[in-house]
Amino acid sequence: MEKSRRNFIKNSAIASALVAAAPAKSFSILHKDIQPDDHTIGHNGFTYKADKGWAKISVNSNPLANCHEMVQDSKGRLIMLGDHTHNNILIFDKSGKLLDYWGTSLPGGHGLSISKEGGEDFLLLTDCGWASDRTGANYGQSGQVLKTTLDGKLIFAIGHPRTIGIYKDDEPFKPTETAVAPNGDIYVADGYGSDYIIQYNSKGQYIRHFGGHHNTNKDHNLVNAHGITVDTRDKNNPTLICTSREENCFKIFTLDGKFIKRIDMPGMYVCRAVINEQNIYAGVCWSKDAAGKRFDYSGFVTILDADNKVISNPGGAAPVYKNGVLQQTLQATNPVFQHGHDVCVDEDKNVYVCQWNAYHTAPVKLTRV
Repeated sequence: MEKSRRNFIKNSAIASALVAAAPAKSFSILHKDIQPDDHTIGHNGFTYKADKGWAKISVNSNPLANCHEMVQDSKGRLIMLGDHTHNNILIFDKSGKLLDYWGTSLPGGHGLSISKEGGEDFLLLTDCGWASDRTGANYGQSGQVLKTTLDGKLIFAIGHPRTIGIYKDDEPFKPTETAVAPNGDIYVADGYGSDYIIQYNSKGQYIRHFGGHHNTNKDHNLVNAHGITVDTRDKNNPTLICTSREENCFKIFTLDGKFIKRIDMPGMYVCRAVINEQNIYAGVCWSKDAAGKRFDYSGFVTILDADNKVISNPGGAAPVYKNGVLQQTLQATNPVFQHGHDVCVDEDKNVYVCQWNAYHTAPVKLTRV
């Protein structure tokens, strides 16, 4: 994972120079090897048409490196976080019109969650600590989590857990995601660092941590804890859905960190679970080939039902179960996406897909058909 990220960052300096030199055009010109707009993708009623030119932005005025995550606020606006420090945050309406942009201090802009408190929306921004210098060479540093208003005013920051004594000196902190519980507790997934899930209260005060690599029961471990989601589909029994991306699975924990079960996603390097009504949606950053080897530019989107069964893979092959067990899922024969990193689902059940390492492209809109 980190090797692929480092290779991409190293090469992106050249690509960025070429993009900057180009005339202002839609980002759709940079998409490669994907199906035309009139091609329907998906399965079992969760079918879509891809709009590659949805975002009405210019490569000159609003440059992008990676589009990492997107959420929708109470006003219906779509808020995207990326890692280009000209504009870490881009805010769109549902037609793709750019409404606002801000943020110049998150070279590792990676995770984006929204918190609704007392009728007001707040953002939790996660910087994973990976960045590149002026020559394009990458480097790693400590990550951080910021709580801000919708227009970027900082409320508080959560820094390295070593400062409060819960990490050892040799345990890195490179967080990738946050989630907010109904009571306001904040869960931080240290997915590029030490793979712990760290629970804080709504003020950013430490409560506990779990996961990591050293549990006697290996199911309690996380390997690339890339995503964290609070699952409130059962209002009386909320749980945490934690991504263990290198294990190709989601792991379910109680809100106080006790392991419950795992949901295996064979061949799929899934990112965070995004819940809409009774369904789970997730970007698949990579998948495996028929021989079981992971390869680049092999992502898609996956959708699960209320029973956590995969029912559709837009951009991937149809799900196949044998004796109740999901079989390895391949990317579609004709690729649609490069690396599916996150999805956002609007009230019309359209899906907006953010991609990592995808030729500097803006989010793709999947219109439900």
